[in-house]
Amino acid sequence: MSVRTWASVKSFESSIALQQLLEITMSGPEDASTSKSVSPGPTSNATFKSLGLIDPLLEALDSLGFKKPTDIQSEALPHALEGRDIIGIASTGSGKTAAFALPILQKLWEEPKALFACVLAPTRELAYQISEQIEALGSAMGVRCAVVIGGMDMPTQQIALAKRPHIVIGTPGRLLDHLETTKGFSLRTLKFLVHTFLSRNLFFVEKFRS
Repeated sequence: MSVRTWASVKSFESSIALQQLLEITMSGPEDASTSKSVSPGPTSNATFKSLGLIDPLLEALDSLGFKKPTDIQSEALPHALEGRDIIGIASTGSGKTAAFALPILQKLWEEPKALFACVLAPTRELAYQISEQIEALGSAMGVRCAVVIGGMDMPTQQIALAKRPHIVIGTPGRLLDHLETTKGFSLRTLKFLVHTFLSRNLFFVEKFRS
């Protein structure tokens, strides 16, 4: 299975973690776009339109109050829209969620299908926050998300997955539970895989490989 990947890591000292991710999603490390830091440059005057986003997403961004791309968005969006794998580092509140959500939504607009993307989050709270932002950004296309997290009712989540959402957001442990026990659920059609905190998702990477 070949999927486009976004990984967020705390530092580039996580080279083992990065290599494990590359092994399951890419033909080689040369396919990844990486940058240790983002400095003002040609992208500093970029607009969401100049970065190549389609009108429905531009309208959603405007309605949500997004006026100008942040550094991580300016750097990541062109590569992600070209189908490159991304490893990004940015601080909290820098717009990382939109940076990976917008390319997913644009590709989903071009190729609508269920179970198109999966986002791994380290906490239940972050999983819900990501789902809310993706659904807001993708409101024009009627994007459907399912959140699967620990501490919540499994049967209710199984029903949500049976409805074939476009994007699944979950914590690694609960997602593995569903992959192992929920009939008919798999990630074989996945086009995008996002690790929001790669260093905390390594056990999922190992299980995914097996």
